[in-house]
Amino acid sequence: MRYFFTTALCALSMGVALAQQPSSTDFNLNFEKTLIADKLPAPWMEWGKGYKFSPDTTEKYQGKASLRIQSPEVMDNIQFGSAANPLPADYSGKEIELRGYMKFRDVGKGFAGLMMRIDGKSGMLQFNNMQGENLRGTQDWKQYSIKLPYPSGADKIYIGALLVGPGTLWVDQFELLIDGKPFTEAPPKKIYAAELDKEFDGGSKLALGPGYKLSKEQATSLAQLGRIWGFVKYHHPAVANGNFNMDYELFRVAAPYIAAKNDTERQQVIGQWLSKFGPIRELSPEAIPADAVIKPDLAWLAKSGDALPPRLDSIRRAARTDEHYYIASYIDVGNPEFKNENPYAEMAYPDAGFRLLSLFRYWNMIEYFFPYKPLIHEDWQAVLEEFVPRFVTAANETEYKLAALALITRVKDSHANLNGNHEALDKYFGQNFAPVQLSFIEGKPVVIDYFNAQLGKQTGLKPGDVIETINGKGVKQIIAEKKPYTPGSNPVIQLKTMAPNLLRSNDSTIAITFKRAGKVQKANISVYPRSKVNTYANYNKKDTCFKMIGQDVAYIFPGKFKNSYLPALAPQIGKSKGLIVDMRCYPSDFMVFSFGPMLLPEAKPFAKFTVGNFKTPGVFTWTPELKLGKTNPDHYKGKVIVIVNENSVSQSEFTTMAFAAAPNVTVIGSTTAGADGDISHIVLPGGLRTSISGIGVYYPDGRETQRIGIVPQVEVKPTIQGIADGRDEPLEKALQLIHGK
Repeated sequence: MRYFFTTALCALSMGVALAQQPSSTDFNLNFEKTLIADKLPAPWMEWGKGYKFSPDTTEKYQGKASLRIQSPEVMDNIQFGSAANPLPADYSGKEIELRGYMKFRDVGKGFAGLMMRIDGKSGMLQFNNMQGENLRGTQDWKQYSIKLPYPSGADKIYIGALLVGPGTLWVDQFELLIDGKPFTEAPPKKIYAAELDKEFDGGSKLALGPGYKLSKEQATSLAQLGRIWGFVKYHHPAVANGNFNMDYELFRVAAPYIAAKNDTERQQVIGQWLSKFGPIRELSPEAIPADAVIKPDLAWLAKSGDALPPRLDSIRRAARTDEHYYIASYIDVGNPEFKNENPYAEMAYPDAGFRLLSLFRYWNMIEYFFPYKPLIHEDWQAVLEEFVPRFVTAANETEYKLAALALITRVKDSHANLNGNHEALDKYFGQNFAPVQLSFIEGKPVVIDYFNAQLGKQTGLKPGDVIETINGKGVKQIIAEKKPYTPGSNPVIQLKTMAPNLLRSNDSTIAITFKRAGKVQKANISVYPRSKVNTYANYNKKDTCFKMIGQDVAYIFPGKFKNSYLPALAPQIGKSKGLIVDMRCYPSDFMVFSFGPMLLPEAKPFAKFTVGNFKTPGVFTWTPELKLGKTNPDHYKGKVIVIVNENSVSQSEFTTMAFAAAPNVTVIGSTTAGADGDISHIVLPGGLRTSISGIGVYYPDGRETQRIGIVPQVEVKPTIQGIADGRDEPLEKALQLIHGK
């Protein structure tokens, strides 16, 4: 439910963890060194584009100079400028704090802020850029601070400052502290034995892939290997202690396992491999709670052969501590943090062993740590067997990424997709995009807007036009072809995700037929690269967060709303007859506990969660109910209408759940995205990045929101005619309900 801008040396015996020596401490946090006009002093670097960075020896907090960040005169397609300093995460601790002095002038339509980002091997772990502070206007020198949990899996720390939109920002005298002390005085981080295993850095050495036959028996046995490997990864205490690089352990066991001639030999290979992890010294008295929402599916352990079941069962019952090298939970939330997972980003097309690792890594993360696994509604073990040959025999980068995308789609989670731009997939699906925005209205792809007004009008298409065929293919056929590669919690969201990808091609034009006012017409429309067509151009598109509709109806658009605006807006809202909250967007600030309490006369539960138990992988239990509000005789007493649709996802859905707890709130509109819960990030070999919903979100009575979404009390959908006429039919219905019509 959260984010903003996004980017050994000697052999040791197993079980030894060494102190890692910190890197150079000459980080130039006060901008006093290497002052060159119009350039960032080393080791600072530029993020964003178009902004001017320069030392300023006149305007400074103290010392010789500060750093000035100046916006460009023309802001077209320029979003932000940031000075960032990369620091090694060579230190250990629980909390990290960035302090720095800032002065800014004429900052408008954006904000100024300090920035801190903490990355692990698997990607970004923590981030804050003070966007929620809404620092604008003009402010003299003042010290600001950011505090974040300091993850044990941190690999790199980025600190700095950024300016969004027009204005000038000066920064000076940065300090970085860990647990309240200068970071260079913090205890050094440990190096684990797993991090010193370099044997397969050059490749997996597995004889698999294109050119090697893979029988059905081999695919089934490899799926069984992946299941056992993942079980050991998340259950064995020696792995939890960081003693083993489980990526490379897969390659070690896979080679003789693949060479084995029969099941007996394969079991012997597994048995020998298990021996290297050492004996289980202590069993856990913990039992799976009877009221667990999800319980692990481990019945297969007893069917894993003649000699293996007792050994695997002892691993299942092993005592485990709260610390695990590969898995943790985010503080205060509980969603899984997948730690120390190497993305192998340098491998655009990983070899067959690493592709198999990709499948096994993802499959087991879902198996043990996805709170909505039962809602996949298919045999997850069968999915593993199905995808083994697809990953192993993928002949090139495109086939590998398509296999990964198809696997992610099977999870049925709107938070799950293959993130980032991938040139190979762009070439497969089409590198050029039409400048018109489509949405599925009445089950048909309809033009609703332009991504680029000038280019969009040149197509001749208008809002309300219905696309019938694309390059000779009917829309139904295209949907069927794209659906296996289009993640989404429900079919409505799959169509929403698919819409901007219908009119794309590697050619410069697309031949279409479309229907306007009942008449089918033909057209050849031009398509353009991403540099000219931004398919996110209309995201959260509104010119204001608040307005009055007529004299007595207040309108809030959370996509532009900030909590800091509420004191000024509350008196106007309080005088209104009715309030419309247009949640067809993603909130730009977390409104639940700021705006929400003004709607309720007393505290009321509105949600409860399920979280995983990392000592017992696969178990999910309830948290206490979450309540909103307090005794409030001055609560808002007018009618409140919350409008939702397929653009309402995650935080939008959670906020709607909270507001709907109020007695005078009516939710109208159509199916939401059906993906709720803070996201957890996943990386896979080849630098692939994806996410899942990391906690389960339910109503207090246990009703589900995932896949179903927020069900409106009054269903109102746009019509094709309404789009053609430029009407907002859900908004019209909201006004009618407020006025009692």
